[in-house]
Amino acid sequence: MSHYFTEDNRLKHDLKKIIYYYTDKKFVFTTDSGLFSKDHIDPATDILLKNIPPLAFAGTLLDMGCGYGCIGIVLAKTYNLKLTQADVNRSALEMTKTNCRDNGVESVIIKSDCFDGISDTFDTIVINPPIHAGKAVTYKMFEDSILHLNAGGGLYIVNLKKHGAESTYAKLKSIYGSCEIIYKKKGYFVFRCVKALNQPLQ
Repeated sequence: MSHYFTEDNRLKHDLKKIIYYYTDKKFVFTTDSGLFSKDHIDPATDILLKNIPPLAFAGTLLDMGCGYGCIGIVLAKTYNLKLTQADVNRSALEMTKTNCRDNGVESVIIKSDCFDGISDTFDTIVINPPIHAGKAVTYKMFEDSILHLNAGGGLYIVNLKKHGAESTYAKLKSIYGSCEIIYKKKGYFVFRCVKALNQPLQ
């Protein structure tokens, strides 16, 4: 079975257009076969976008596991951020390039297995984790995120209770020392972790 976090060149193209509104801005995204939530913006993505405080944003943003680029594109255009997007799936990155162009956003786009291909640090990192890739993959993302945040920078993650939100909370707290739940409703959670000054690395 093909999954969005792996590459499958056997899939036939099935290009679709998705319209998404954020604040007063309209975004149009092209999606394709084999990509996560190709028929509509994932509800967890929408919840993440709408529950990150606007004052959280300044400077640089990493959209980790970007898929076809929705989260990073929306936030970078809305808050004028310097954007980097990363995914392990080459097809997803091609769609991200298309969607950045179509929505007038500049981005550094990197093929990376979790953070393995990332060398920079960022003021903000956002992740809608690839739950079906398994806990080993998602936990590696969480563990490595702290190495790529600037001091005072924030990590924002959305998760569902049925996908292990409570264990995600415990894991993030063990990495960062603290973890804030900024949204909790109908099984959805949005977590915020802030890298403290002189944060001891686990």
